[in-house]
Amino acid sequence: MNEHEQDRTTRPAVSPPRTAPEAPPATGLRRELPAEVPASTPAPAQENPQREPDRSGPTGRQRLLQGLWPPRLTRAQLIVALLLFGLGFGLAVQVASNSDSDSALRGARQEDLVRILDELDNRTERLEDEKQGLEKQRDELENSSDQAEEARRQTIEKERQLGVLAGTVAAQGPGITMTIEDTKGMVEADMLLDAVQELRAAGAEAIQVNGVRVVASTYLTDSGNGVAVDGNKITAPYRFKVIGKAQDLEPALNIPGGVVQTLEKEQATVTVERSTKIVVDALRAAERPDYARSSSR
Repeated sequence: MNEHEQDRTTRPAVSPPRTAPEAPPATGLRRELPAEVPASTPAPAQENPQREPDRSGPTGRQRLLQGLWPPRLTRAQLIVALLLFGLGFGLAVQVASNSDSDSALRGARQEDLVRILDELDNRTERLEDEKQGLEKQRDELENSSDQAEEARRQTIEKERQLGVLAGTVAAQGPGITMTIEDTKGMVEADMLLDAVQELRAAGAEAIQVNGVRVVASTYLTDSGNGVAVDGNKITAPYRFKVIGKAQDLEPALNIPGGVVQTLEKEQATVTVERSTKIVVDALRAAERPDYARSSSR
């Protein structure tokens, strides 16, 4: 073993120090890429972060409620509101009354509806006849050569007509006789008054009840087991003598829910007879008014 070999065996082998590997040569692509960011580096904050809206103030709905309540009413607005309320209430009442009438007619029979229509046609015809009569009187006064004599004749005729209505003169003519038998004593004054009003509405020109003349000022009251007409007590059977157009008077009493049906519900018996001659001879004393005087000269 020579000297050099001995020297290798006696000295320990020492590895040369490790150095960092040399960086690869820089290229154009590497220069353009940014340097890698370590994972622990926090992300940079945005330069212009969007600010959160301030919700501390009232919302749009709250502002609307604040504007509506409490209400600020002026006098004009209050008057308009009251007028609108009154108009609405009146319309509601009208609709309710029309609904009641419609429901009553809806349940009526066909012959009852025909009878009601006939009665309405007859009333329209009577009003048209009255209109034509007044127009005729006007034309006679305007065209008569002796207007004074014509006016006197019409005055006498008008006096006779008013005497019939006032009950100061007797009357006769076509009409009906209605008899009410009340064996149970259930008929009251208001029922007879309804009969009088219904007859007047149907065109009755003269009415007499058990010898008492019925006029515009007549009143009926209950009196014991009977009824008093203008203070004169009468008892059943109640007999109405009525002058007028029988074709109008009888249907008016027999309409659904009318006088005859109401009396029959009270267990009374009603008979109606037509006649070509009815005599109404009960008279009323002519009353002179205490204060009213004619204004004509």
